[in-house]
Amino acid sequence: MTENFSAAPMDLHGTERVRLAVYNGFARTGKAPSVPELAALTGLAPGQVRQELRTLHESHDVVLNPQDDDHVVMAHPFASVPLGFSVMGAHTLWWGGCAWDSFALPHLLKDEPDVLVATRCPACDTPHAWVVGRDAPPKGDQVAHFLTPMHRAWDDVVHTCANQRLFCSTDCVDTWLQETGQERGYVMDLGTLWRFASDWYTGRLDPGYTRRDPAAAGAYFTQVGLHGSFWGLPGSVRDDVP
Repeated sequence: MTENFSAAPMDLHGTERVRLAVYNGFARTGKAPSVPELAALTGLAPGQVRQELRTLHESHDVVLNPQDDDHVVMAHPFASVPLGFSVMGAHTLWWGGCAWDSFALPHLLKDEPDVLVATRCPACDTPHAWVVGRDAPPKGDQVAHFLTPMHRAWDDVVHTCANQRLFCSTDCVDTWLQETGQERGYVMDLGTLWRFASDWYTGRLDPGYTRRDPAAAGAYFTQVGLHGSFWGLPGSVRDDVP
């Protein structure tokens, strides 16, 4: 499998070499590289690869399986487990980690100007698919519902991502909330979701990438049209208005 990957630059710190190898492995194949593959790509011993993966997990750059921390579950916007979305490019199929991550992939992957994002409505099981590209949002009346407020997102990030879903309409959101006993989170239309996803992960496949701090994240949320306490933003506008 390693022949499908590019080796990480050897002049980088070990943590960054492992991060890049994980992300570029996902980008190229749709799968998470194993520890032996990461060792071959980075020139690090397997034990050091495991240590660097734990460091990346603690910094929220990857998500490890709590039962098997050799296995990368997520490296946003990539996932190694099904969470409700598939994303098909010209030659590669990815699991979409959530609505947000699925719509982000064509913006991040230089060789994929558009992708086919497919899912089912969690309320009524209606299938939906969109060609998502870089130039404009896909057409459709569907809405995204995010269940977990951003300040709680990393309490259980897999649960958070698994509940960032696309529904036929707000009626389907309400039906699903009633059936599951969940409280309403945040609803947005496809245009807002597309803007939200478009620049969030820019640079994540490049050396030296750093995650946004809370202030920069808040500024980005505001810029793309999000509002309210769900996103940690000031204002009295209702969080559930698309």
